[in-house]
Amino acid sequence: MVETPALRPTSDRAGNPFTLPNLLTYGRILAVPAIIVTYYLQDDLGRWLSLAIFVAASVTDFFDGYLARMWKQQSSIGRMLDPIADKLLVATSLMLLVSDNTIGGWSLLAAIVILTREISVSGLREFLAELRVSVPVTRLAKWKTTLQMVAIGFLLAGSAGDNLFPNLDILGSGLGIVSYIGLLLLWISALVTLYTGYDYFRAGIRHLLSEDS
Repeated sequence: MVETPALRPTSDRAGNPFTLPNLLTYGRILAVPAIIVTYYLQDDLGRWLSLAIFVAASVTDFFDGYLARMWKQQSSIGRMLDPIADKLLVATSLMLLVSDNTIGGWSLLAAIVILTREISVSGLREFLAELRVSVPVTRLAKWKTTLQMVAIGFLLAGSAGDNLFPNLDILGSGLGIVSYIGLLLLWISALVTLYTGYDYFRAGIRHLLSEDS
């Protein structure tokens, strides 16, 4: 019996801007205004809706790259928009959380570290691209991204999540368990962010010095 090969997308569609991996990236960008609208409902329902959209968008961050590689559908527009979508999602969510003091006080420093690193590394990557130097994403950098997403997810749930556990006030701080976990993970991701940012800049400076010598 002759086996029929499984149907799957082929590489001749890699230049198509409407491949599934690219559509997932577009969806992640469109999720940003949706998160803003639902977050400003200013009630528990708004929090849960924002979280649901954020989680769905974060999941597409894995699948768009995975499918593009598996189906050989990498494209220039995908490589350009993928990091932009990630940074829009993270930066917008952090600003929303700062706007209503979910992230406040000393925790603002963690948010600033994350945003500063994202902007700086983007500039460094753009500069190195002009030199035709590629800086690969390390395993630790991927863990950093995962930590950021999980931390932001907990913080988006925030007060709505805390209301599910009303008797859990961490150390009398006035913080519910969900908000506390979110802020703790935010600080951990900020520390990992500092280290990975240093790693990128060290690699970038090494290339710059070799160019000048």
